This record gives sequence, C-alpha cells and structure tokens, in this order.
Amino acid sequence: MPRFSVIVPCFKVQGFLRECLDSVLAQSFGDFELIAVDDCSPDGSGAILDEYADRDPRVKVLHLPENVGLGRARNAGLPHAGGDYLFFLDSDDTLTPGALGAIADRLEESSDPDVLVFDYARTYWWGGTRRNVLAHVLTEAGEGTFTVAEQPQILDLLMVVWNKVYSREFVELNGFRFPPGYYEDTPWTFPVLLSARRIAALDRICLNYRQRRQGNILSTTSRKHFDIHKQYERVFAFVDDHPELWTWRPHLHRKMGEHCLDILSKPGRLPPSDKGEFFRRTTEMFRRHRPEGADVSGEVAVLTGSYAVYQVRRQTARAGREAERRALQVRTAAAGRGRRGRSWLYARRPLDPELAVYSAFSHRGVLGDPAAVYRAARELAPHFRGVWVVRDPEEAAEAGLLPDGVEYVLPDTPRALEVTARATFLVNNVNWPATPGKRPGSVHIQTHQGTPLKYMGADLLGKPGARYGVDVPGMLRRADRWDYSLVANRHSELVWERAYPCHFTSLRTGSPRNDVLVEPPAEAGTAFRLRHGIPEDHTVVLYAPTRRDYRRGGHVDRLDVARFAADLGEGRTLVVRLHPTLATGPARGLGLAELHRRGVLVDATDEPHVEEVMLASDALVTDYSALMFDYANLDRPIVVHADDWAAYSASRGAYFDITAEAPGHVSCSLRELAWLFASGTWRDEESARLRAAFRARFCEFDDGRAAERVVRTLLLGEPMPEPEAAGVADPVAGRDLLAST
Repeated sequence: MPRFSVIVPCFKVQGFLRECLDSVLAQSFGDFELIAVDDCSPDGSGAILDEYADRDPRVKVLHLPENVGLGRARNAGLPHAGGDYLFFLDSDDTLTPGALGAIADRLEESSDPDVLVFDYARTYWWGGTRRNVLAHVLTEAGEGTFTVAEQPQILDLLMVVWNKVYSREFVELNGFRFPPGYYEDTPWTFPVLLSARRIAALDRICLNYRQRRQGNILSTTSRKHFDIHKQYERVFAFVDDHPELWTWRPHLHRKMGEHCLDILSKPGRLPPSDKGEFFRRTTEMFRRHRPEGADVSGEVAVLTGSYAVYQVRRQTARAGREAERRALQVRTAAAGRGRRGRSWLYARRPLDPELAVYSAFSHRGVLGDPAAVYRAARELAPHFRGVWVVRDPEEAAEAGLLPDGVEYVLPDTPRALEVTARATFLVNNVNWPATPGKRPGSVHIQTHQGTPLKYMGADLLGKPGARYGVDVPGMLRRADRWDYSLVANRHSELVWERAYPCHFTSLRTGSPRNDVLVEPPAEAGTAFRLRHGIPEDHTVVLYAPTRRDYRRGGHVDRLDVARFAADLGEGRTLVVRLHPTLATGPARGLGLAELHRRGVLVDATDEPHVEEVMLASDALVTDYSALMFDYANLDRPIVVHADDWAAYSASRGAYFDITAEAPGHVSCSLRELAWLFASGTWRDEESARLRAAFRARFCEFDDGRAAERVVRTLLLGEPMPEPEAAGVADPVAGRDLLAST
C-alpha cells in the first residue's frame, strides 16, 4: 500500500501536463501512486498520460467516456486509490521539490492526522512567485494536531482541495465525495475540516499554484457562477444533518455572504445583466440560513437590503476611493513642494561640524559598516551627535536593529530633511536618495557592503539581465556626491574606481564592520549557540548562498540543505543564512522554515547581525556571496560550492574566477561537498594554503582598527597611519587584469 495516492484530473491541459506529472514523478519520496483521470479531454492530454503510464508503473490512467467535470473526475479516481493519503492535484499545478517527503515526515510526526494542510505559492505567467499571504496561519497552528474549534483561523485559508492531503480511511468512513458544479471545492472543504478530529499544519510551500494569463475557470464571465448558491446549500445541508456542527452555522453564514459578495464585486465574473438576480438569490439564501442572533454587521450587512441600496453603496465607495486618490495626489504634490521648500531653507543654515547622519541598507537599521563607525564615534568622539535614518523604527527595534538610546529620524520627514541638510558627515553603505543634495563642506562617506566579486555600478551596463530595474545613470549621479570610498583591499579600490567613475578619494581604511572579526571578543558566538540550542562541542557549518540574477526573484535551490545536514553527520550543526533580499520571499517557505522547526538545521536568516553568526561558526560554505571576503578574516575553513558558476558569471559578470582563486576547496555537486566534509579535506593543508593567499589579497587592510581610523582621520581630522599590507599582488598588474574582464 503506497503512502500517497495522487489523483490528477485532466482536461485541455496538454501545454502544462508534462510539467505537472514530472513534478510528481521526480519527487525524492517515491512511495506513491499517480492516478491520472482523462476527463474526455479533446486535446492530446490523454495521449500524454498513456505515454507516462507506459514508462512508469506508478502511473495509472483512467479514460472517461464523457466529460464529467473536475469534481466527478476526482471521484472517478477514488475507487482506484490505495494510498494511506489522498492528494488531489490540479493538472496545471506542480509540486515543489521535496514536497512529498516533507508531507510524509509531518504526517509521521503528527501520528497520521485526518487532514494535513500545507502552504502554496502563486506562480505567474510572467515569472513572478508570491507566497500565500496567510502563511502565518499555518505557523500559528503549532506543532501538534487540532480541531477547527481549536484553530478556527484555518477556515480563513483558501477554500480549495489541493492545499491538503486527506486520510483515505477518514474520507471513506465519512463518505465524502465531490458534487458536480463550478465551485465543487466548497462543499468538500467545509465538511471535511469541520468533521476532522485531528488536523495538522505544515508551514512549507509544497505546491505551485499556476496563475494563467487569462485567469482560471472561475475568472470567466458566465452564469455558471450562480452555482455557488447550490454548493453552499450542500454545506448547510451537511451541517443540518450533523447536530454536533450546528454551532458553526453563524460562521458559515458569514462566509457564504462574503464569498458571494466577492464574486459579485469582481469585474468580469457575472454578466452585468445577471448581477441583480445573483444579488437577490444571495439575499434570499442569506435570510433563509441566518441563525438566530447571527452577527450581520460589516461587509455582509448589505445583504439585508435591496440591490438598489447595494449599487448605491458600491457607487459611493468608488466615489470615495476616487476622491481619496485625488486627495492623496494633492497631498503628495503639496508635500513635495514642502520638502523642496524646507530643503532650500535648511540648506541656507550653517553646517553643524559635530553632526553625523547614518544609514544602512536603505534605512533598515543600525547595521554594517555605518554601525561600526557610529559605535566608534560614540567612544572616541562623544561630543559628536549621531542620528540614524530608519524606515520602520518598530520593525527595526523588534529585529534588534535599533538599540535603545539611538537617536533616529524617519525618511522624508521635516526632521530628516533638517538633519541631513545640516550634517557635516553623512555615512551610508548604499546611495542616499535624491534628497539631500550635496552641500559644499559636507562630507559623504561611502562604506560599501563588502568586497565585490560580481559586477557593480557602471559595469552592469553590459549585463541587461543583472541591471533589471536598476537605473545605472541615476545611481552614478547619486554617487557623484561621494567624498570618500572606504576599501578593505586594493582589489576593491580598483573595482570601485572603475564601477563608479566619480570624483571621490579611496581610503585604505579596512572594513569597519570586520574589526570584530579581526579581534573577536571573548566568548564570541556563544550567545548565538545558546539561543539556538547548539551543543558546545558541535562543529558549526554556516551555509550562506547568494541570489541569482538569471532567475526572476533571485532564488534558486542549488543545494538540498536537508540532505547536506544529514551528510554532515553527528556532532555537526548546519546553519543557513539566506541573502537579505530573499528573506521575505518564498525561499524560506520552500522547506527552510520547516527544517528549522524540526531541528534539522538552524535558520539564521533573521539574525540581525551577521558578524555574530560568523563568529559562532567553524566553517563557511558559500557559492558567490561577498560574505566569504569578510569571513576570511577569521582564518577558518571556507568551501566554495560553485555548481552553476558558468551561468552565474555569464548573467551577472564577475571580476575574477572564484573557482580558480578560491579561499578553499571548490565543490561542483552535493556529492563532492559531502565528501569534502566526510573526508576531512575541508580543513586540510591545501585548504589552509588557499585561504592564506586569499586573506593576503582581500583582507590586506583589515587590521581591527578600521572604524577608529575612519573616526580619527575623517571626523576628528587626526593623523593615523594606514594599515600595513602584506603579501599582495602588484597593483599595476591588478589594474591590467581588471581592465581585461
């Protein structure tokens, strides 16, 4: 008996069907059967199914003699299902890699519940991917099992059949079947969830929900949308037959009203001439099934009145939104004039010689090199006033990015305009926006975000994919305000002068944020290990992948982190830190968050200070992240996993071949990577030799006093020697090499 019976009804999907089937058959978890139901499709779908069945015994094909519709096609597959769990997969959707394995693990962990609800992502025809906005519901459901009464928010999720797996025994015991119709998922999902004694949640994206360019069948204009009334009648009939569920009548009553109003309000769903009839049928059902004392306030209150009143309210709401839009335009224009006026006024006041304004990562919080300079200034120049520009103070404080006592201003506010206009020193690791302009006498200090491997600035002009959405000329105009560019090595000095052809002076200060890596404090990294329950005697391997410019959204799964964590073996802990630009996208929902919850690895993406994560680790595995240049200061082993170097360097551009001049051993497959750690090669003499050469070249100015050097030489005007550089290549040869890339 297989663990899963995956039932796939097919009708006019020949363009998407192979991708769907392949996503199932390629799963690493292979204990399943795939039951494909050809719903008398007029295209080549049936032939495709037969082709797959001929070459894979796990595929069974049913050819229906006539078209019966999605719900009854699913029913046709049920008698042939022998799996422990039923998975109804639409034939234009796909499973994500590792989905069945993750679902199987969660089922075992939760002792085989009646229903398991998992997460999904919408994938768009233009290449975008967006995670379910209610994913937090699955996180909040916890690790155990529950009933709907215990977690009623589970009913707020999309009422569809394909974001769940169902115990076959539970389905057969209750006799659940799909009715015919347009909205067949509704009278399946509500009865199933309300009847389940044990529900589990999996906070992982297991399915890609394809968003077609013309929308799905429910987006078409048709009277078939009237089917929603019949389907809710089935839901109410089911509840009437089960007295133990009567307490759910008020909830279902409101859900029905909201669902019908949503259909009515969506453009292109109902023919305009039929909207009045649809409203009247909805109000009749709303009155007929209204429980005594049911709350009908809010959106559904309109269903207690007439269609004419509904139309007036809709028109009033539209007029209100239009008026609000126009008012916002007026306020925005007025605010712009106000900002320009205040900027003009502040620019005529003298600069404050003891005022420094800081920002990092587009106003995220107290981070990176600017944070290191700020802390050094508070110690060495306490008479200086340091002010941070912070986009969201509450979010920054919650994430540990805005310590108590730090003075800050919000962007684009009068206070921000005043301090940025009057500050003598402006310290940032990205470009400031168009405002403030450069004032004579002000000093703009650009710290950058590390040593560049990939193309930056003007070099992106030859890489149209990498500069998608980037205004390079505008970037350079803002860079024209730089007075000083901080560098950690001569490679960076050469790159920044080429990539940003502006009038600034390069300062060989070292990277201020790396001071803590050059001279780590006592017990460095201990707090991180304790916070995440990492045993003191464990070897911690940090995996820090970067984003890809050849994929929209930037995320590509290049490494099976669960398998790698297992390959590392006993006594080792894998810590994963995604690139900051991927932290809020679907990347973590594709398994990372779930693996963290289960203790397979540690997800350190949300850790506010990457320096602490590095200090807590014993080795780094990365692909092409600039983190490797900082990590080299620790003189700990580094492994470069470069399985797609050719694609990465071709799409983004690189200043040198990291596989040829690596800080340690290079792997091109998971098997090679696992062998490096299993054999001990990751920290052998060759690894140390490669790392020493890399450190000599790229950590040459990092001596632990970079932040002090910036404060003393730039803010206080005191003399301080440059850091000594040892063992570096001839800078002239370096210029020739750079010019040839």
